[in-house]
Amino acid sequence: MSESPYRRLEKRFERLLLLHDAAAVLHWDWATMMPRGGAQARSDQLAALKAVQHGILTDPETGDLLQAAGAEGGLDAWPAANLREMRRLWVHATALTEDLVHALSKAQSACETAWRTARAESDFASVLGHLETLLALVREVAAAKSGTLGVSPYDALLDEYEPDGRSDEIDAVFRELEDFLPQFLGEVMEHQAREPAAAAPEGPFPVDRQRALAVRLMEALGFDFDHGRLDVSLHPFCGGTVDDVRITTRYDESDFTSSLMGVLHETGHALYERALPAAWRGQPVGLARGMGLHESQSLLIEMQVCRSQGFLTFAAPLMAEAFGAAGPAWETDNLYRLYTRVAPSLIRVDADEVTYPAHVIVRYRLETAMITGDLRAADLPGAWNDAMGDLLGLTPDNDADGCLQDQHWYDGAWGYFPTYTLGAIAAAQLFDAATKADSAIRPGIARGDFKPLLGWLADNVHSKGSLLSTRDLLVQATGRPLDAGAFKAHLKRRYLS
Repeated sequence: MSESPYRRLEKRFERLLLLHDAAAVLHWDWATMMPRGGAQARSDQLAALKAVQHGILTDPETGDLLQAAGAEGGLDAWPAANLREMRRLWVHATALTEDLVHALSKAQSACETAWRTARAESDFASVLGHLETLLALVREVAAAKSGTLGVSPYDALLDEYEPDGRSDEIDAVFRELEDFLPQFLGEVMEHQAREPAAAAPEGPFPVDRQRALAVRLMEALGFDFDHGRLDVSLHPFCGGTVDDVRITTRYDESDFTSSLMGVLHETGHALYERALPAAWRGQPVGLARGMGLHESQSLLIEMQVCRSQGFLTFAAPLMAEAFGAAGPAWETDNLYRLYTRVAPSLIRVDADEVTYPAHVIVRYRLETAMITGDLRAADLPGAWNDAMGDLLGLTPDNDADGCLQDQHWYDGAWGYFPTYTLGAIAAAQLFDAATKADSAIRPGIARGDFKPLLGWLADNVHSKGSLLSTRDLLVQATGRPLDAGAFKAHLKRRYLS
């Protein structure tokens, strides 16, 4: 008996995703361990892998099988959703030629490599040529996908990271936050001025002790080191594969909190990846549901949980023990004031959760303007400085603290940035629903027992993979679609009570 078109597609996409996993590990190695002299060879390897993946998707037989499987019908919910996700990947791929995919991959590698040196030397001019080349190719991709998807060029890029996401919806959410945050920030700053100032623990904080503390808290949260690693990179990230999750961070011996919170953020990503539905491993429906939801899981762990007073009740003694320290600066109440201190700053990854949305809005507006052609890459530093001055009242003194601080654009990830704030909103919404559904979650966090929370997330988010749209998943889990109300209520409780 011959296999059905759907079963043949499953085998085809399993091979595709194995190649994707191989590329992910190569990219991790690029960012953490690869010697500089390996850059050109690695660029060629990644470009070749992407071309092979593109070839699988654009093979005429793939389109024929998708059509035949759709005509067959009779699929249950999971296979039907899998077929939908297969078709989505196929639509994105068939909009592009193999030559464009290859050229884009090479330009991404070249630009990201140049960015590393440019950031270290705060020299935007040295990476500008690479960025212009990459941006031209990204715009070519956006135009091609725009015609296929029937959306704007920017929305075509956004759809890669946030399936079915649209800029008009993002604009509405960001306008709501812009109406709320400036006055709220002023109220928070006044409130903090009346409170005792937080005392910063005195360093230095040796890297080996920072790492040991991070590992201890990662394990408490449920990270499995038999299926993952913690390493160092220029920009923190979570990569690798579902069975081999790679987390990176960067250390500052004068401030252990920055690295630690970065690790906990990436641990949220890792926990999501590891808990995806095992029955659908190797199929598109078994993948995480977009970066908005992915960021919700990292920000739920970092912001909702690990900056809470309950978590610090558990973690403060571990922090003091890790550095052989004692005294008022290491007490729970002081560390809570330190971890929830609000102060506008230049660096996104170190920003507090009140001002963080402004960092995202700046990037969203700039990348939108660059995709539409309203902003040239050469004018990015000045536009960046102006936007930061308008939204946060700060202007960087150098490009490393300005438009070079993030790797996303230089790695070709255009359309990604809005998902950070969409994720922050979803995180507040999901955590609110979880704690209302299970009264054991908050007491558990204060004891270092995260099983009640992770159990709720597994049931309502992680185990769903890409079965549901982001909207439908949020409705099922929280009773409503994405709503900034829970995020604003959370900020008020934490920062004004």
